[in-house]
Amino acid sequence: MSPGPRPHLPPSIPEEEWEEDSPGPVRVRVIRPEDIPAVIALSRGVYGAEGAWYTRELIAHQRVFPEGQLVAVHRESREPVGFAITLLLEARRFGIQANWNQLTGGGTLRTHDPERGDVLYGAGIAVDPKARGMGVGRLLYQAREAMAERLGVDRIRAGARIPGYGAVHRIMDPFRYVQEVVEGKRRDPTLSFQLHMGFNVLGVALNYLPLDRESRGHAAVVEWRRPPSRSLSAPEEDHQENHDHQEAAP
Repeated sequence: MSPGPRPHLPPSIPEEEWEEDSPGPVRVRVIRPEDIPAVIALSRGVYGAEGAWYTRELIAHQRVFPEGQLVAVHRESREPVGFAITLLLEARRFGIQANWNQLTGGGTLRTHDPERGDVLYGAGIAVDPKARGMGVGRLLYQAREAMAERLGVDRIRAGARIPGYGAVHRIMDPFRYVQEVVEGKRRDPTLSFQLHMGFNVLGVALNYLPLDRESRGHAAVVEWRRPPSRSLSAPEEDHQENHDHQEAAP
């Protein structure tokens, strides 16, 4: 059944209000068109030229779902130190083995479904390595949780990179590797962080993003669900730092 029309998110907090509302050094807000060059530069710094987002893709995101695109900005320098790309999907349309291109429309977000979407999908997230220790990854994930609540969805899903798998791929398959991370027998720089943030593993998507060589192209399909105490009928405000970009991205 269709969840009905989605409300738009309230406008981001003006920069002049940051000092009062954000005690920390970093503030998360929606990406604005003027942020795109800096976000592209950050993307290249984190993913490299081959895996970076393109300007045309971020411009398309502004047309498709501007409220879902987040940037973490250092309050003093006003420079971006992280960003997150997000869309709404109808979960039943995509199985566990759906790959990144299928889920995101090849990075354009043309699969975004504001009417029937019942899961917020993380198409990618990145944090400037120089900003580690500032809690940027945690802030971006918390902002997504708040976004999900405002949009009336109970789930956030993503394809989590498993960069630690590359070192052991000759001795185990990705299913066993992910299981050992879930059981705490191994630590993965990305998946362990997402488990810490309250995500659960739904399965392993093979060949999710072939250019992610560290993960051998595979990803753990992870999902966060709104805790019962924060159900839509009675919302409450609540909720290790990012080591790299947590979700597979181009």
